[in-house]
Amino acid sequence: MDLYSQLMTAVTTGRGGEVKKLVEQGLNDGLAATEIINQGLVAGMSIIAEKFKNNEIFVPEVMLAARAMHAGLAILKPLLVGTEHEPLGKVVIGTVKGDQHDIGKNLVAMMLEGAGFEIIDLGSNVATEKFIAAVKEKQAHILALSALLTTTMPEMAVVVQELEKNGLRTAVKVMIGGAPVSQSYADKIGADGYAPDAGMAVELAKSLISQ
Repeated sequence: MDLYSQLMTAVTTGRGGEVKKLVEQGLNDGLAATEIINQGLVAGMSIIAEKFKNNEIFVPEVMLAARAMHAGLAILKPLLVGTEHEPLGKVVIGTVKGDQHDIGKNLVAMMLEGAGFEIIDLGSNVATEKFIAAVKEKQAHILALSALLTTTMPEMAVVVQELEKNGLRTAVKVMIGGAPVSQSYADKIGADGYAPDAGMAVELAKSLISQ
């Protein structure tokens, strides 16, 4: 089994210590950091995303795999400064104002990072102006909004309206998710898409970025 296959296996089985060793071994063997990320870590997380989507694994396994991936990324990220490593796109993500829930949002952020996106995670209970500032400052390609309460869903509409007021709406794709949210609600508030779970969020983000 080659090193990339070993890395993929270590990621999918959540073995962070082994991921670290394999990453260091790859670097010592002269492999490029970008190749280790794409062919090892991201490839492993792609398998996890597919299994999660098909209900073959559940949240705990995804969390373990994401932690293992981050163990490798922690070694590799400093080596990427000044290189040509281009993420698939930049995603600003957060749970809207008034809503402290973040487990689903964290899972989506992990899966998107595992798929090769650069993530700017603003956390939970995020004020609209903070979303707007981050989209502007980071020149984000996607804004991902989460809400777990029916009472906070209207904040998503407020964010979309503020993007329009600030002339940013055409520059960024908006995707939404969370238990009370639906595709019809996405259509109603003028968002670009809705994902019912983290696996679908990855597919949606990829499709939005290619438009």
